Amino acid sequence: MNKEIKLVALDLDRTTLNSQNRISDANRQALISAINNGVHVCIASGRAFDTLPYDILDIPGIEYAITSNGAAIYRIKGKECLHSFLLTEDSVHTILNLTQDYPVTYEAFIKGQAFASTEYIRYPEKYGATIHSLEYVKKTRILKDDIVSFIKEHASELDSMDIVVNDQKLKNDIIEQIQLATSDVYMTSSISQLLEISYKDAGKKSGVQFLTEYLGLTKDNVAAFGDADNDTDMIEYAGVGIAMENATSHLKEIADYVTLHHDKDGVAYAFHNILNIC
Repeated sequence: MNKEIKLVALDLDRTTLNSQNRISDANRQALISAINNGVHVCIASGRAFDTLPYDILDIPGIEYAITSNGAAIYRIKGKECLHSFLLTEDSVHTILNLTQDYPVTYEAFIKGQAFASTEYIRYPEKYGATIHSLEYVKKTRILKDDIVSFIKEHASELDSMDIVVNDQKLKNDIIEQIQLATSDVYMTSSISQLLEISYKDAGKKSGVQFLTEYLGLTKDNVAAFGDADNDTDMIEYAGVGIAMENATSHLKEIADYVTLHHDKDGVAYAFHNILNIC
């Protein structure tokens, strides 16, 4: 067993979960074995707390969840929030003023709950939603007829928000406009149609660093797994950063190791053959 690794931070979608949004038996057994060997295994996801899959929460010994790209860190038992960041009201209103006339829609995340527009469900093709992502939204979001008004009413309570946009050029333009208008936000993206926005001090690295210090560890004791741009900072931070075979080219370039595809039990393979923790 690798005695240096004491904390493993796991992205969920397209990393720990397969294409059916489930955890394979091999991955599940690897996590349980590592936990039984004294390793802390934590979730590190862009998802809000209430949208975390039961498949993962049901695994005995997973104590912590970094959610909404590091905006909120929870002890899973009792949904106890250990640390959080909120978007500033000014930045929320600035973002809406800049973008609400564009062909976009929004998602909002408050105290672990996820909200989206009913229009997103009615016209998914307008926003680039695949059948897979549409089903996920239906299952995990509380729908609002007027998402913009809802966000304005709750501007002081947002852990994070997403802009859903089906145009890469427009997405890039929006990023530039927001960067010029406010320095209070952290922006990232896990999938092409999402621009994920949280407070400037958030990010998965921030969440992993908080847990590292909370548990009395150092970054040399940390391994992190991911597949997308929103995993970049924690992969760079971790003593051992591991990208999936299906990860973005950039993430694979900066990672210490590349493991197998998320549909080929890549997490279990790395636990056994790279980290030697189970």
